[in-house]
Amino acid sequence: MTKNTTLLSFILLFIASFAYSQNNTNGVKIGVVGLNHDHVHWIFRYVKDGSVNMVGIVEPNQELAKRFADRYGFSLDIVYPDIESMLDKAKPDAVTAFNPIKEHLDVVEACAPRGIDVMVEKPLAATLKDARKIEALAREHNIHVLTNYETTWYDSNHKVYDEVHKQASVGELRKVIVRDGHEGPKEIGVSEEFLSWLTDPDLNGGGALIDFGCYGANLMTWLMQGEKPESVTAILKSIKPNVYPKVEDEATVVVNYPKMQGIIQASWNWPFSRKDMSVYGSTGYVHALNANDMKIRKAGEKEQELSASASTFSYEDPFSYFTDVVMGKVQVQANDLSSLENNMTVMEILDAAKRSAKSGKTIYLK
Repeated sequence: MTKNTTLLSFILLFIASFAYSQNNTNGVKIGVVGLNHDHVHWIFRYVKDGSVNMVGIVEPNQELAKRFADRYGFSLDIVYPDIESMLDKAKPDAVTAFNPIKEHLDVVEACAPRGIDVMVEKPLAATLKDARKIEALAREHNIHVLTNYETTWYDSNHKVYDEVHKQASVGELRKVIVRDGHEGPKEIGVSEEFLSWLTDPDLNGGGALIDFGCYGANLMTWLMQGEKPESVTAILKSIKPNVYPKVEDEATVVVNYPKMQGIIQASWNWPFSRKDMSVYGSTGYVHALNANDMKIRKAGEKEQELSASASTFSYEDPFSYFTDVVMGKVQVQANDLSSLENNMTVMEILDAAKRSAKSGKTIYLK
């Protein structure tokens, strides 16, 4: 090999390394806990293109780990049987949790004393009691604990927020209706590993209420700028007890504020998947139909259709946002959709909804 060839090879290697580092979300090392949540496929898209630097995976199910390794091309050498082993050997800067909701507390208990930031899939915890333990650990050890919702990355939702609070185009909030869900996890064909705990009242904390009611509570709290409701009234039903014998598959929750009423409709019985929101003000309304499409009607005007393909929110995915939080490039505000403060209120609403449904009474919050 000539000196010129060697030099050229070195230059090409340097360019490739530089390009990778620029696309590697600034080199933040991410640990992944759990492969039995079907949302975990989301992060592997970013691992594949180099924008997420995944250094370790916790998955005791070797068969499941091998299935993912074969699909996404990573070495089983980075798979560990427990979180302590992964933290000790892979030394991640931050951790994302894709495991049963009940085990979110375990993740935070392992990461918090080490000063490692955590992002969990929605909701924050299986119970309010666990959520309060997570909150205490985060405060004690000064770490971020974020909660990821798919709807956080919908431009339409951020456009709704702008219309309500920045443009004030629909007047004071009067009613918010959030509808989330699908035909049912078994009906849409989720993985067996996911289904096994998603329909377990202990591991998931409930059924459709927890799985999809959390979206409405999250968006409602955000639109109300962190204000907690006065009361919560809920009806939970099992329309398909032969399919989901342990948990509810239908939930309707009324979240009451002094001058606004919120309605959360969470279901495993919709005829199709949906994540949409209707917001009514004193002078108009705005509907977020999906991630981009919207309808709006202001006082004195006809209804208009519009696209929210671009919004004031600069992030399109949870992983670039999380890494920027870890690096201190962005400060999490109390009312942010992913914030611990917002999601503690979410957990209070979900807990009150469970108690309301069980007792048949309205639950009044302090």
